[in-house]
Amino acid sequence: MTLGLYIQVPFCQTKCTYCNFHTGVVSRDRYQPYANAVCREIAGVAEPRQPSADTVYFGGGTPSLLDPVALAKIINTLRATYAFEIAEITLEADPETITPEKAKSWLATGFNRISLGVQSFNDRELQATGRMHRRADIARAAGTLRAAGFDNISMDLIIGLPHQTRESWEQSVSELLDLRPEHISIYMLEVDEDSRLGKESLAGGTRYSAPAIPPDDTQAEFYDSACTRLATAGYDHYEISNWALPGRRSRHNLKYWQREPYLGLGAGAHSFDGKTRWANVHDSAKYVATIEQGISPREQIEPVTSEQALEEEFFLGLRQLDGIDLAQIERNYAANGNGASARLAKIRAQIDSLCAQGLLQRKSGRLRLASDRLTISSSILAELLT
Repeated sequence: MTLGLYIQVPFCQTKCTYCNFHTGVVSRDRYQPYANAVCREIAGVAEPRQPSADTVYFGGGTPSLLDPVALAKIINTLRATYAFEIAEITLEADPETITPEKAKSWLATGFNRISLGVQSFNDRELQATGRMHRRADIARAAGTLRAAGFDNISMDLIIGLPHQTRESWEQSVSELLDLRPEHISIYMLEVDEDSRLGKESLAGGTRYSAPAIPPDDTQAEFYDSACTRLATAGYDHYEISNWALPGRRSRHNLKYWQREPYLGLGAGAHSFDGKTRWANVHDSAKYVATIEQGISPREQIEPVTSEQALEEEFFLGLRQLDGIDLAQIERNYAANGNGASARLAKIRAQIDSLCAQGLLQRKSGRLRLASDRLTISSSILAELLT
């Protein structure tokens, strides 16, 4: 299998109220040392014969904050280390960070896909969550990218932002479809204590417009409406939160859901080689210091047992609307030791129960989530793997 490469850039201009990622606002003079450290990490993991790579994804954070020269240095270091196949090379970018000069430089460097952090086309929603851009910036950014020559743009929206209404949601979807990006991601707002907004909402507080988060059933209606509208517009719904025009699925993200190997580089980046998962230290300053001292930044190294691998086949694979090949999974794990075969027997019983309830569906040898139950996928998968 070809490798997926992920580069973590944990810097932002501001911390969004809903964000639960290990990112931060730091002085710009820390950007270049960080980029240099990433290049040194790439060189440090090099082996005489590195595998070929066919996807590269710069995520964050806001990778578009880095100077184009720094991004080019990282890309060139990757090219010098790995045998590149015809690669999908993605850069996450915020609308307000995009300029004609940057866009032209990114394309010349080798980026051929931009993931644009839109979140909403409503200024009140954007302002309440601490986003730096406004509605007018989105169309301007899209136009700049198109003029530079980008023909593969992804945009994302979030369901459940404070002050979001049916009218504002439908308007956001309309304006998104008017721009017609090749790929669309729609995420449900995560309410957990690892974000300021989530913590405030769980505590019943009033900061960050927490009381203005729409109810769960309303959010489910927004999702169902989007599913219908995107299908009508010709988008293929291939994963719970992702849609694409024909031939434009995210090749990199598919590696995660299909348990293919990927290597994460940078602070907090995660990796998987098929047998082991590990992560780098999360603190960016500690990461740079570790690299400069010639010490490996890897931590949380965990071998994946056959039982864990089996569970991953289900909770990652069932995120895809095509579902999973149940017979193939049974062939791979039924005779596997270390508890996998016994675990599979329990999962089979749960599958029967969930199918009887109309939550899962079997068809042509594949198992998938029921199409009208995607908004409760987390609870279905939790019940499947209990």
